[in-house]
Amino acid sequence: MTNLLTNFEPTRAAGLERLKNFAPDAGQKYAIGRNYEGSAKDPGAVSALSPYLRSGVLSQSEVLRAVLDHHSPKEADHFIAEVLWRSYWQGWLALRPAVWDSYQADLKHLFNQVQTQSGLRQRWQSACLGQTGIAPFDAWAHDLVRSGYLHNHARMWFASIWVHTLELPWQLGADFFLRHLLDGCPASNTLGWKWVAGLQTIGKPYIATPENIAKFTHGRFTEVTGLAGQAAPLAAPAHPDPTPLWDTRQPDRALPTGLILHEDNLNPAHILTDAPPLAGHVTLIATADQTPWQMAPHVGAFREQAAQDMHRKLADRIGPASAPLTSAQALKAWAQDQGFAQLITADAPVGPTKAVLDAYDTLSDGPPLIRARARLDATAWPLATAGFFKFRAHIPKLLGLIT
Repeated sequence: MTNLLTNFEPTRAAGLERLKNFAPDAGQKYAIGRNYEGSAKDPGAVSALSPYLRSGVLSQSEVLRAVLDHHSPKEADHFIAEVLWRSYWQGWLALRPAVWDSYQADLKHLFNQVQTQSGLRQRWQSACLGQTGIAPFDAWAHDLVRSGYLHNHARMWFASIWVHTLELPWQLGADFFLRHLLDGCPASNTLGWKWVAGLQTIGKPYIATPENIAKFTHGRFTEVTGLAGQAAPLAAPAHPDPTPLWDTRQPDRALPTGLILHEDNLNPAHILTDAPPLAGHVTLIATADQTPWQMAPHVGAFREQAAQDMHRKLADRIGPASAPLTSAQALKAWAQDQGFAQLITADAPVGPTKAVLDAYDTLSDGPPLIRARARLDATAWPLATAGFFKFRAHIPKLLGLIT
């Protein structure tokens, strides 16, 4: 385990212990203190469960269930809404996958610009290295690189300064986060950066203010100067219309089956409880495909070690795991070598894992791939047709799925 992972041990047992300790405080304590900055070592009032949720080590359903064992839905309303923002963002992007494709295309274009435009490269490097001269921004850049974590409020301030004060492309900032955050989620991260820029809720950017920073950092940063007081003008293309979700189907329970774990779900409990005969298992690693730059090593280390932890738990039932795979072709070769009649995996949201699974479906001669969508996702994603507050009205229905 690297030093960066000492605050987030990459095991299910560690995630469950953190959940157990946090759940009693998910009501009023969370509601009052959630906006005050914490750190990876001392997250304050927030749960810091996000690395475990992002990788599926813990499911949203079991986190919500644990919180509802201690609080009523009304008492834990703020925390419940925060957890279900993740479902909302994933559903919104699942209904509009072209937004992710556009971000990826923009990123490749900006990668070339960074290589060829010295002015942009210098401003981008200064921001990434925390050398802008804006004290809180520089501190958060260092905190992120050192710990793989930033408090949610600090992420909003950081993104606002990146876009509106430094006037850097939001896509480069979103990429910086995804390359370093242990909990970097393609949907939440991409759409959160667009929201700060005023491109998600179009025309309503988020502006960081010195007063807000001073208050919610407990006075860690006071009298911050030089911040933009208004948003930089940015083009705001209309959102694409929602499209139908991709199909999922049931496996044939009579066929020998290979199980695929992946970085979006390393604990597919909804598969394991009623699975066909499982004859082997492997992890698909696709994170590096989301950026033209290198991922921070601690991101891969967390997910790979969390996968190893799960494979150890599965070994008695299925046997030892195969070596991790990184491509559709490698997945096909593994399946054919093992003699599987079908493959099964937890359905992956829009992002690099889904791209590999989609590529596998286009190959010939491989066994069919079955994607099993968790019950909460299957219900929540189609509801993300408009803004979060319309989605929020469905929270009682969603909670009914897990109690």
